[in-house]
Amino acid sequence: MAARKAPVAPTQTQAPAELPVLERFYNVRNAAIRLGLTDANDPDDTSGQRWLRDGFNRPADGSKGRKFPGRYMGRHLIFSESDLITIDEIAREETEAQFKAKEQMPVSTGRPRRTRKALALASA
Repeated sequence: MAARKAPVAPTQTQAPAELPVLERFYNVRNAAIRLGLTDANDPDDTSGQRWLRDGFNRPADGSKGRKFPGRYMGRHLIFSESDLITIDEIAREETEAQFKAKEQMPVSTGRPRRTRKALALASA
């Protein structure tokens, strides 16, 4: 009898891994436009851009607030769509905290004011 090869054993095939999806990225100006901080029709309008840069450059220790997510690519600061969502959440949290702080009475740090005594008019 001739030797026969064993039939091929069934193996578990893995589904092909999904390729990572590249997010849409925005430079600082386009990110400010996307967040509604800058007028898209006015090329000289730079409002909101400094706020985004300052938020990205906050200290990591959180002393100036939560740091904005973003990255440098080709010496340009860029933000992805998920970064912009996180920035929006951070801005909402900071705004709510400011409104709550305004509703509370300020804490006195000095001595109380002296009451003025009415000056007696000297009648001659």
